Amino acid sequence: MRFFNIKKKTADNFLKADGAKSRPRFHTLTISDVRRETDDCVSVAFEVPDDLKNDYRFLPGQYLTLRTTIDGEDIRRSYSICSSPLNESLRVAIKKLEGGKFSTYANEHFAPGQSLEVMTPEGNFTTNITEGNAKNYVAFAAGSGITPIMSLMKTILALEPKSTFTLFFGNRTSNSIIFRDTIDELKNTYMNRLRVHHVLSREDQGTDLLKGHIDDAKCRAYADRFFDAKGVDKFFICGPEGMIVTVDAALKDLGVANENIIFELFTTSSKTEATGVNDSGSKVKSKADGTSSVTVILDGEETHFDLAYDGDNIVDAAMEAGSDVPFSCKGAVCCTCRARVLEGEVEMDMNYALEPDEVEDGYVLTCQTHPRSPKVVISFDE
Repeated sequence: MRFFNIKKKTADNFLKADGAKSRPRFHTLTISDVRRETDDCVSVAFEVPDDLKNDYRFLPGQYLTLRTTIDGEDIRRSYSICSSPLNESLRVAIKKLEGGKFSTYANEHFAPGQSLEVMTPEGNFTTNITEGNAKNYVAFAAGSGITPIMSLMKTILALEPKSTFTLFFGNRTSNSIIFRDTIDELKNTYMNRLRVHHVLSREDQGTDLLKGHIDDAKCRAYADRFFDAKGVDKFFICGPEGMIVTVDAALKDLGVANENIIFELFTTSSKTEATGVNDSGSKVKSKADGTSSVTVILDGEETHFDLAYDGDNIVDAAMEAGSDVPFSCKGAVCCTCRARVLEGEVEMDMNYALEPDEVEDGYVLTCQTHPRSPKVVISFDE
């Protein structure tokens, strides 16, 4: 877990550590404001009752999972928090995607006064922020990937007066830039500490450096001109998978240590090698034949069911058996369904969210997990 330490006098509503919170849960919140950010993006703020304020304290860079029923279908989607924890409302940005049922509904129908199921904040796309820090931060974002970076950028600039922040932000046109006015205001407020470079794919800004898409070549060019890669304390990357992969590789080729790069992946198009895990954290061999007696522990209660090795994943099977296990994306990205293997062996199809040390400790993404032993016990309470 990452720790977030700041002075109590400036932000006594911050959590001292992620681990201070219980597992994620849904609560009904009321939409307090809907703001049109671009033609295809709205930001949505929620009113948090006093008795739930502790549950919804968040770290900059975290996300919320929203849940509603559309045409009789229970739909959940995760969206990053764009506001800062420093006296700002709880707000997410939702960009309308082609064919996106939830994002389309939100952009066309969300309005103040509506109620919505909102899961408590989750996510590890964050870093230590301390008043005495004098650090250099660099962020690469594209499209709605700016959302968690906005929260980080605003908080860092406000709480670390000795730190600098450089943002490379890719979009199609200047009119499609989410939070453009807010970014301009931040530039004016922190003109000596914030540098912003807009990279547009469909507008010519007079230089090839700022035209096209952020990729390996541009990352190297920016390092030559705008920052010393080895002198940056933390890199944030958020956007399409292709951009994340190429920028991450370029930075590592430039000598940046892995621990100085963190990224947030919204969706993925590729598939990783399956990862086998047992209760001791050791790898297991893939095998598709057999049936397992599975026990899922949630809030101290056990749910038992049989599951074929080549059958459903743990989340779907547990829900079928009557357990209200937490999940969101079902794409190995959001980490909402994280749980720990207490007994037996399992295998994950994909993993884009868990750190290697978490896997070694027996944690899995249950939306990607299948049993690989006659008995499996998995706990969401660990």
